[in-house]
Amino acid sequence: MKTIALIGATGRTGQLFLEKALSAGYAVKALVRAPEKLKLRHPKLNLIEGSVLNEETVELVVQNTDIVVSLFGHVKGSPDGLQTQGTKLIIKAMKAHGIRRIISLSGGGLPYPEKDQPKFADKLIRFIMGIAVPKILKDAKDHHLILEKSGLDWIIVRGPRLTDEPEKGNYRVGWVGVNASTKIGRADLADFILRQLEDKTYIRQMPFVSY
Repeated sequence: MKTIALIGATGRTGQLFLEKALSAGYAVKALVRAPEKLKLRHPKLNLIEGSVLNEETVELVVQNTDIVVSLFGHVKGSPDGLQTQGTKLIIKAMKAHGIRRIISLSGGGLPYPEKDQPKFADKLIRFIMGIAVPKILKDAKDHHLILEKSGLDWIIVRGPRLTDEPEKGNYRVGWVGVNASTKIGRADLADFILRQLEDKTYIRQMPFVSY
């Protein structure tokens, strides 16, 4: 069974993904800034304390793994280019250790012109994001560009508004404005991410997961 390098294990989606991955039999090396925030302990879980912006700790979590799952995001006080800078270090470590696959999490505000067909409401949301959180939106776009240029087998999973509702086990995979709705539960989003560990359908694409 594969070993996962998990970045962002203490977030709400990250914790749900971690539980699912361990239950499915995967081993996980998780990079966490504050280990005390993660109550889960498991024989196949190796916690590494540190920052995604620290090259040494990123390399430590990535080495001797098979796939990277990047679920970290902006919190209060995060630097503007957090996702881009962290992803650069992850890519560098992956190439150094011969790891090809990475799954990264982003939002529906990240455009994918090749597949998206945004409706008026989608365009309005993106317009508002461009005004309200322009630096975060730019960071998401920049992180996509460096993944695209990396030559790696990347997937960027996008979602709309995230909720904490119970897992339904039933959701749609499409694109913004195509076979899509306005929300997804974190548990179902974590389920989709887990499935991408073995599924190659969406390599070098940005699927949008919703109910």
